[in-house]
Amino acid sequence: MTTTTPTTPTSGAHGAGRIEVRNLTKRFGSFTAVDDLSFTVEPGRITGFLGPNGAGKTTTLRMLLGLVRPTSGTATIGGHAYHEIAAPLRVVGSALEATNFHPGRSGRDHLRVLADTCGIGTARVDEMLELVGIPAAARKRAGGYSMGMRQRLGLAAAMLGDPEVLILDEPANGLDPEGIRWLRGFLRHLSSQGKTILVSSHMLQEVEQTVDDVVIISNGKLVQQGPMADLHGEARSLVRTSSTDELAGALRVADVTSEVQPDGGLMVHTGDLRLVGDVALRAGLPVYELRSATSDLEAVFFELTEGTNRNLGQGGSAPTAPSTDPEGVSA
Repeated sequence: MTTTTPTTPTSGAHGAGRIEVRNLTKRFGSFTAVDDLSFTVEPGRITGFLGPNGAGKTTTLRMLLGLVRPTSGTATIGGHAYHEIAAPLRVVGSALEATNFHPGRSGRDHLRVLADTCGIGTARVDEMLELVGIPAAARKRAGGYSMGMRQRLGLAAAMLGDPEVLILDEPANGLDPEGIRWLRGFLRHLSSQGKTILVSSHMLQEVEQTVDDVVIISNGKLVQQGPMADLHGEARSLVRTSSTDELAGALRVADVTSEVQPDGGLMVHTGDLRLVGDVALRAGLPVYELRSATSDLEAVFFELTEGTNRNLGQGGSAPTAPSTDPEGVSA
């Protein structure tokens, strides 16, 4: 029998924090939760892992963190499977559930127990409690925490080892608007330090102001991967003036195409608002409105996933996977 020696990816090494999922599949009996899924998450980027409820996001994250054994395919962090990493708390921080703590233990004690497993001092525990904004509640029993406070405690636990990679499952659940705004700023700060951040969500609106890239899945399969900006589609502008036809003609002279909308506005095939304004000025036309016209991202999201998602069936929910992996690993 061959024994694999745990390793720790070297900080700063090429691809050290890169997440790579290749042909990943997971079946629970006859139910396929994840189906030949492949995607990459790059360091220094915030990647939104999106899909309707029941799409297979959590199962994918569990396989990435070694909590569920894949039926086939691989999921690696810095080129290593999770179980090969010697000090995972210092390499990968994760928060998959807001309930994975003893309800009778204080939030501070919960973090101290985790810190002790990796030789992390109490000072770091207090620093993380301050960072996520719950120092006053740290000595109260975690079982009495609100959902938002549990989310913050889970994030503090994920950050204990100052990891290169952060994996969060629905981190905005239970947060109030101020908390969501704080989370966006916090994740943006971490990505500016070169950390790899993968955030799952079933709502595009929650992440569109934060993420750089998106991986969208439905029914366990990849639907789309790429920069967030690509979901907006072609850059266009909407302009309103006193003579739509005259402005359209002036734009054609400038090699810019446009179409008159049913409400009288002019949809121009460029995102350069200054160009449109300059053309209108040269034509001597007043401009009543001029703005970017991007696609409705929520509509794009539903268009990409509608009809392929098992959660849209008559009963309104996906088939429930067994609570125990048939291959012997808890799901």
